[in-house]
Amino acid sequence: MKAVSRRNFLQLSGMGALTLAIGSMLPGCSSGGLTAQPGVGLNGESQVVVTMTPSSEPAAGFNPLYSWGCGEHVHEPLIQSTLFTTDTELNFVNDLATSYECSADSLTWTFHIRDDVKFTDGEPLRASDVAFTILGIRDNEAAEADLSMVADAKATDDTTCVVTLTKPFNAFLYTLAVVGIVPEHAYSDSYGEHPIGSGRYMLEQWDKGQQVILKANPDYYGEAPKIERVVVLFMEEDASMAAAQSGDADVAYTAATLANSADISGYELLVCKSVDSRGISLPSVAPGGTKKDGTETYATGNAVTSSLGLRRAINAGVDRHAMIANVLEGYGTPAYSVSDGMPWASTAMEVSFDQNQARSHMEADGWKLGEDGIYAKGDQRARFDLYYAASDSVRQALANEFANQMAQIGIEVQPVGAGWDEIYPHEYDTPVLWGWGANSPVELYTLHYGTSAGNYAVYENAAIDSHLDAALAASSVEASYPQWQAAAWDGSEGFAPEGGAPWVWLANVDHLYFKRDGLDVAQQKPHPHGHGWSLVNNVDQWSWQ
Repeated sequence: MKAVSRRNFLQLSGMGALTLAIGSMLPGCSSGGLTAQPGVGLNGESQVVVTMTPSSEPAAGFNPLYSWGCGEHVHEPLIQSTLFTTDTELNFVNDLATSYECSADSLTWTFHIRDDVKFTDGEPLRASDVAFTILGIRDNEAAEADLSMVADAKATDDTTCVVTLTKPFNAFLYTLAVVGIVPEHAYSDSYGEHPIGSGRYMLEQWDKGQQVILKANPDYYGEAPKIERVVVLFMEEDASMAAAQSGDADVAYTAATLANSADISGYELLVCKSVDSRGISLPSVAPGGTKKDGTETYATGNAVTSSLGLRRAINAGVDRHAMIANVLEGYGTPAYSVSDGMPWASTAMEVSFDQNQARSHMEADGWKLGEDGIYAKGDQRARFDLYYAASDSVRQALANEFANQMAQIGIEVQPVGAGWDEIYPHEYDTPVLWGWGANSPVELYTLHYGTSAGNYAVYENAAIDSHLDAALAASSVEASYPQWQAAAWDGSEGFAPEGGAPWVWLANVDHLYFKRDGLDVAQQKPHPHGHGWSLVNNVDQWSWQ
């Protein structure tokens, strides 16, 4: 998903730079580390220090009308309250909403709102703030939450908000569970830097490119947070590990390529299961077209991956178990779709590793094996570039492993590490190694619906679109499962490997952290894509033992 929050930060280079950075970022730090003991803030409050990737820092600030909470790295917004949350089993739990109803035609949703909630400026939260937030996201071209299906949102009184849709969209609640409600009376262009909310935490300090500090909201309507102060440091992978080694972080993210290389005294490796999938988009049309993504228009099509036989060969030629062992050190599972293990996933997405079958797919589509071991069709060699985020060591390793495996079946892949500003202009014409995954079926729609900007493979199929529309029009999320599965494969059409095969999925990665001994991070939900804010969804429930 294209994200305004993805941007380049200066990388910390060497331990000297790291020591300087941490010393300037953490109040009370010196060359010896924190002056207070771990778990205790400068004023005696309970505290945790957590590292996150630089891309976790929200470019537009803590503003849900852009991407905070509901952006690419989906998470609970902490500073703002949501109508609903989800529990560890991903069931919906009321937060601001006390109840809701949906009309028989699935086009009108009525939400009843608590009357005892105040924003941190003392003003009450009203249903009009809910309507303002929903319409603000709908009307903002830069918003990452998709509320384009909203026709209108109105407050009929202080505790009732009625939302009408242009089409049935039964996954609506999944989006609302991560959309933080902002105050209409206090919203401005600078809101992201000075957010006012009603959530568990308030923004205490933001040093851009370095750190964010949150403090507990003393007037929060729910249970008071056990952790009163949360310090988030934005760091690259090597700096994150060094922050744990120096004792300057209580929880420091790491990658499978680094996790086993360090035994850090006083820390244990925290392994969080995820639905965070790594997959490669395979542009499925010939070159020559264009497609719009937000305000940008990019070229579409690839002369090599537009071959259906080649795309099916790629899917059969990937040894996912070898990738888990060789790249992820066992910290992950094979991926066959963006929603493995979810009730809307289809078993038709699973494909066996079979190099002979891969070669058969190539030859059935007219490719001939050359003397150099690479297939060709006329003057066209079976060769393509593969973009990946250069700052991500796991993606780099996966890209190289993928290239090695493809060479064994006669396909030449050239990995290209780059920044996202360079990758995005090629999102529709060159394969890209993406990270995806969410605790909702919405991403299935985003990645595969014909006109969706997230359909990076540019594979359009009327049967798939029909099933996806039917899934969202079902009477309930549970009733939609067969249609989601049929979109993958209905017996004759679909995006599964035996169908259009517009993607090849590689692995679901575990989220790994060095966690200080004595810190209990409570029960974690399955983590969606993004090695960042999803970890602290429940930070208010953490505790020091």
